[in-house]
Amino acid sequence: MERQVESAPFGTSSADFALHINMLGPLTLLRQGVPLALPASRKARALLAYLAIAPRPVGRSRLCELMWDVPNDPRGELRWCLSKLRSVVDEPGRHRIVTTGDMIALDLTGCFVDVLEIAAAVEHRPEALSLDALQALATLFSGDFLEGLHIERSPHFESWLLGQRRRFRACHISMMERLVAGLPTSSDEAFPYLEKWVELAPFDGRAHMALLGALAQRGKLQECEAHLVATARLFDAEGIDFRPVRGAWQALKNPNTATTVAANSEFGVHASAPEPAVTKTDTSPTRHASLAVMPFLEQTERGSIRGGMADGLTHDIITKLAKLRDIFIIARGSVFALAEQGLGPEEAGRRLNVDYVASGKVERISGRIRATIELVEARTSRIVWADTFDQQLDSAFTVLDEIGNRIVSSISSEIEVAERNRAILKPPNSLNAWEAYHRGLWHMHRFTRAENVLAQQFFEMAIGLDPTFARSYAGLSFTHWQNAFQNWSDRAIASDKAFEAAGQSLIVDDHNPAAHMAMGRALWLRGRQTESLDELERAVDLSPNFALGHYALAFVHCQSGDAKAAIRSSDHSRLLSPFDPLLFGMLGTRAMAHVRLGQFEDAAEWGVKAAARPNAHENILAIAAHCLALAGRAEEGRVFTAAIHKSLPQYSVDDFLTSFHFSADAARQFREVAKDIGLDA
Repeated sequence: MERQVESAPFGTSSADFALHINMLGPLTLLRQGVPLALPASRKARALLAYLAIAPRPVGRSRLCELMWDVPNDPRGELRWCLSKLRSVVDEPGRHRIVTTGDMIALDLTGCFVDVLEIAAAVEHRPEALSLDALQALATLFSGDFLEGLHIERSPHFESWLLGQRRRFRACHISMMERLVAGLPTSSDEAFPYLEKWVELAPFDGRAHMALLGALAQRGKLQECEAHLVATARLFDAEGIDFRPVRGAWQALKNPNTATTVAANSEFGVHASAPEPAVTKTDTSPTRHASLAVMPFLEQTERGSIRGGMADGLTHDIITKLAKLRDIFIIARGSVFALAEQGLGPEEAGRRLNVDYVASGKVERISGRIRATIELVEARTSRIVWADTFDQQLDSAFTVLDEIGNRIVSSISSEIEVAERNRAILKPPNSLNAWEAYHRGLWHMHRFTRAENVLAQQFFEMAIGLDPTFARSYAGLSFTHWQNAFQNWSDRAIASDKAFEAAGQSLIVDDHNPAAHMAMGRALWLRGRQTESLDELERAVDLSPNFALGHYALAFVHCQSGDAKAAIRSSDHSRLLSPFDPLLFGMLGTRAMAHVRLGQFEDAAEWGVKAAARPNAHENILAIAAHCLALAGRAEEGRVFTAAIHKSLPQYSVDDFLTSFHFSADAARQFREVAKDIGLDA
């Protein structure tokens, strides 16, 4: 049962609502601006807060487990707390505590809830918020989440409470940072936000550098030196390297030196430099996305604990992500050391200065292992992705390995999507190599001739900015591969260019799985199938979680290799990346493998699934049409032929067979049914 009502929609003035629930700072309720007397019971107040944030109705058993350790009558105490809350929040003609069977919810229609307003802002891309909106949101922070509230012998609630406090503190920090970035550093208006940023994030070098820059602009150099000394002691007490801050400050004091920009860029601040009149291309070294995988927790009857199965899964995920070689992964020792200090994911992310933080829990439930994971953008505390992986417990080691593989592939895919979406919003002349590469991916995954040209240009830009970036060469190779496969340009010339770019990728990084995949595809274009399969096998050996490597294997095998191996590789690629932009190809390879096995009905079903993908191109539609004809469903196949001929009126079975390298028997089967679907030459 989903929750039927929500709090104020984001951006609505709080004055428009009769009932206010404020949880940033001590819990307070106001009706028409008048404070309401809350129940004396801490558990009743905690219950109100939990129900207000819960996205859907909550079961009574869950609430009893959350609030009461070992009470005599937990359901009786829950009923008593609900009655106390009703006396406060209910209104004439409106019952805000809603019970439906065993489920309980809080009706927030017409209510303003400060934390839900903050959460909505985070969900709606905080980087797009105006300064006025950010300043209005900043006024909502009157302290920590549910400040002063604590319940003894309620470990589940305390764990939830600490998580929410970390979450909204991270939101507060993000807003201070964005306000500082948006306001002139010389203005008095910016200074309180600077000081608050430093207070909330005392180990964030960027915050200290921004404050030092603002003080320096005011000529308060003595205050700068005093702040520097105090901060150095603070960092030293925590065992944190202070040298980058000290070096950046030395550069900041002498803005004429060549090291100024380089020193400050480590923290992303330019506090004392004048604002540039024009945006210049970022020629700094490639900035890869960075990720910290915090130690997973194991959920037991005694609560959440570290060690054992959870630590093993964390270690495997870190190792496997590192093998992909496209994200900077923080080493296991660093994240485990921070976890030992009791730091939550958001605070650890700020200490490590990473872009993303992954964290999760593992639990055994009735013969199954379940892993729940969240991927959070460190700067904004926005949840980028969350999922649950559940599998039958046959062998703990095998199951954890399979779950770990799926988690690794999902994290890599979600970060790629987030980085791609960020890059597309930036002006082209402001992109660095990493961003230009992801801008190229965005265009490449449109799978049209015009977009492929744009993708090629952005990959070439990335190579120009950083000639050591292997994945840019691999991306460029794929655009040339597309030109050959889709018959968008001379096949021989495009094949040579695909091979050359793949070779450059391997020269730059022979351990990069994407480089070997690019070479495997390029060799396939040249008809060198055995060598192609060797390169593709090398790609998945280097990184067993590389979904596109498994898909490329399926692509080659389904045409003239091992059809059963093609089905296995196709299924595995989809298991690793179920929402991949190339999902149409993963489905299409399975369809063609079934044709090779004489399983035409299965081929038709998989072909139709492939063609249903929104970015499926003409060759994929042709797979569906031919497979339907082979299954005796030519009339359905002609529907796909009509769709093909809308964009390519002359497309025929010859174009289809030119694109692929089918075995002689498979090619003959496709040609025999082409006339039934209107694709005969």
